[in-house]
Amino acid sequence: MTRLTPADLEAARDRLVPDVVADGLSVLFCGINPGLMSAATGHHFARPGNRFWPVLHLSGFTPRLMKPAEQAELPSYGLGITNVVARATARADELSAEEYREGGRLLTEKVTRLRPKWLAVVGVTAYRTAFDDRMARIGPQERTIGSSRVWVLPNPSGLNAHWTAATMAEEFGRLRSAAETP
Repeated sequence: MTRLTPADLEAARDRLVPDVVADGLSVLFCGINPGLMSAATGHHFARPGNRFWPVLHLSGFTPRLMKPAEQAELPSYGLGITNVVARATARADELSAEEYREGGRLLTEKVTRLRPKWLAVVGVTAYRTAFDDRMARIGPQERTIGSSRVWVLPNPSGLNAHWTAATMAEEFGRLRSAAETP
């Protein structure tokens, strides 16, 4: 991979990273918003310290550890990726509550159209704000979007020190088991 400079990363601010989606997925993972590394590379969860890809593998969703550049393979496993807010920022705290709420509205439209079995939002705070659900906790939610169930997962960012890769993999694994249940 080409080494990105600080100027390369800053130039990626506000860029969009295309969704990796298909109709009828088993699980549509939903990040908060793309970071600058993701926007610069065009690959979701691209920052080296992000634990999404290792946890996806450790939890059994993928048969091997995938690289962000291999994200196009996800639909072959019944998986996809989107974001609550589309624009890239250096930090999630650069997003306004209005952006989260509008992202929740647009995400609802997307999920209604694509009909995944599960929508998995990675980040409880993002979910609470986007869907105005202050009581939401990690795990399955009562809310459905059309026929899609909703699960909130821990944020895989390396900044989320409350969760280790192993404990995240357990929670992702609970979702995988639920997604495999008819």
